[in-house]
Amino acid sequence: MKQEQKLNKGLELDKYSKRETIGKTSFLSTFFEIRKDKKKGMSLRAKRWLVVIAIHLTFFLSFYLDAQILEGSISGSRFLGFHLIDIYANMQVFLAAHHMTTNMAIGTITIILIYILIGGRTYCSWVCPYGLLSEIGEKLNNVLVKKGVVKERNFDNRVRYIFWAIFLALSFISGYLVFETFNVVGILSRFIVYGWSVALIWVFIVLLVEIFYSRRAWCKYICPIGTTYGYLGLISATRVEWNDSCDHCMVCHDVCFESHVLELTKAKYAKQIEEKSIKAEYILSGDCTLCGRCIDVCHNDALKFDFRLKGLV
Repeated sequence: MKQEQKLNKGLELDKYSKRETIGKTSFLSTFFEIRKDKKKGMSLRAKRWLVVIAIHLTFFLSFYLDAQILEGSISGSRFLGFHLIDIYANMQVFLAAHHMTTNMAIGTITIILIYILIGGRTYCSWVCPYGLLSEIGEKLNNVLVKKGVVKERNFDNRVRYIFWAIFLALSFISGYLVFETFNVVGILSRFIVYGWSVALIWVFIVLLVEIFYSRRAWCKYICPIGTTYGYLGLISATRVEWNDSCDHCMVCHDVCFESHVLELTKAKYAKQIEEKSIKAEYILSGDCTLCGRCIDVCHNDALKFDFRLKGLV
């Protein structure tokens, strides 16, 4: 019995009885959790990884088996013959070519409507293949920071808006999709579907920067794709909802790489929340990726996903 307990120790995230967090457990243990009823199950992180892998496995199989289910790559694809175009990619094409085809317009509008419903930056956490690599790099960076090997470096994340505008301007001036040359998301997606490319060296360099210099640097400070979906996030229907069972322990801040979106959970707002009798509040920032990591670690269940337009449906 003792041997069995020893083997099981640390294999699941136990946030209720041990208040374990993603930062204090092994990487693999964060994919499984012990629920309040003591049953074991997959965490939101595990479900999110499965969704990302399933999407790109479908891309891969559609190409190699000629299944014609999900063709192309994450930048532009056809799902059962219906066009889906990444918003930022289409903006670059339009500025470079000064023209937009009907299929591109339909594909982009479809994507906009989808992400208005499911949450703008869900693209970053539930679709983007580089996000999985970045999470591995994040864990390694956290370990190195704790051991004092590297320093923790954070910058003003508003610099992303500068990169967003610069890459669009370069497309307009040059007539070329400049960002796609550096786009680690597109490079990785095409590698999964079509095979090896020398451009993967750039993906590896970006990952090393995130491990040894600044945690999640690409996602936080550079990627204009995430910035674009962040704009949609401001009006999206799906949100993380906070409730007043929060004890302001701040573990959600520890696991969120866009932790400023969780400002409401800070203890300094407790008195104000009590005075105004606030029982629940939506996290409204467009920067929230709805990755669910804050939900995975909240031992008071003060955070959950919610469809805020459900009253209209």
